[in-house]
Amino acid sequence: MTHPSEKPALTNDGVAFTVVTLDFARYECVISKEALLSLSQKQNGEYGPMEIFQANEAKIRGVARRLIAARVQASPLRLEARSFH
Repeated sequence: MTHPSEKPALTNDGVAFTVVTLDFARYECVISKEALLSLSQKQNGEYGPMEIFQANEAKIRGVARRLIAARVQASPLRLEARSFH
């Protein structure tokens, strides 16, 4: 079971968020505006970055956790549109 993380925040690059893993390690992550736009287009709607993040939060955090488990080294861990293909 994972633990709740801090609130996501809008940045110039996209949305920043924190992922806390089972071993209580904290990873700072950013999902790019392009990745959010890509997710938005799949939903056929006009939403802002935070609304898109909130609507897809489980999927976004799941991708971030998979990248962390694959030991992708980056700080912050950056999720791009290609991360979701």
